Amino acid sequence: MSPSCSRRRLCGAALGLAFLAGACTQTLDAGHNRPPGPLPVDERNPVILYQDDWSGDWLGEYAVLFANSGGSPLVGIIINASAIWGNLSINASGWNDLVNAARSSGLQNVPGVTSSDGPPLVRPADGNIENTAPNNSAGAAKIVELSLQWSTPGRPVVVVSTTSLTDIADAYLTDRTVVDRVVVVAALGSVAPPNGIMGPPNGNMDPWAGWIVAHRFRYVHVGTWYDQTGDVRTDQLSDLPQNPLGSRIADKLSLIIPMNTASDQVALLAVALPTFVTAVQRASPDISAGFDPTQGLRLVPDAGGTAWVVTQVAGPLAAGRLWEMLLDPGIFGP
Repeated sequence: MSPSCSRRRLCGAALGLAFLAGACTQTLDAGHNRPPGPLPVDERNPVILYQDDWSGDWLGEYAVLFANSGGSPLVGIIINASAIWGNLSINASGWNDLVNAARSSGLQNVPGVTSSDGPPLVRPADGNIENTAPNNSAGAAKIVELSLQWSTPGRPVVVVSTTSLTDIADAYLTDRTVVDRVVVVAALGSVAPPNGIMGPPNGNMDPWAGWIVAHRFRYVHVGTWYDQTGDVRTDQLSDLPQNPLGSRIADKLSLIIPMNTASDQVALLAVALPTFVTAVQRASPDISAGFDPTQGLRLVPDAGGTAWVVTQVAGPLAAGRLWEMLLDPGIFGP
């Protein structure tokens, strides 16, 4: 069940008393309990997936498995259409198939799909973020709704984004307080240590939305990828669980092999898999050149910044954890 308002008030009061009494054992960061790892969130934070395509990576499969193995709770799935994957109906259909396969395999805590159709945001003439015309999209409304439902003072909701950042920025335009309840973790762009670059892939599809997110949200930039062809290999197909999710993975493998560098699941793994992230640089957006939609926004080192640039990941850990979950019969129920 979702935390109630009264529970949030009690948690907040308890946190305050513990701090005053010197009994709190965790470091506080901007009013939130800080996880022990290098990022402001970890596997205990509720997760909303925000994605376009279903076919080029293992993001959805990881997410439903983590949600049933003590990892990140999955509280929402929002699907959009992007410049690359432009058919919202096809995108949503593939994600609905994943939800059905997961549920039919006995997995719990798998939410339904919210389809969201919002065009890229347009920078206002004066360049003032707050004067941006909102889309009022279904995805933005869902982010606001779920963040109100699931966030607590010490546990913001994580929006794991592997598409344009349109609906996340739109959520801010419709409810300014959403930034107090949400941390954005996005697989986009690239890393040129120590800088992050919010460009292609994904970061170039709505540059103004990226500008808004980088300036208004706590933002984790995961532009470091790995070869995902090692996650599931053809010689392992017979080892997959004999259920609809196992069949889906087997059928999907032929689509994954040509997309070896997509690995959009890096955003989720950064949150849900301890020790996956091995190096991080605290950062802030570089505004020296102003807004330029043709150039990816740079995130530059800043010890007090509200962005985190993941500069190195341990890719081989992903496959090991995936198969540990797939081969655990307890995950799939009786």
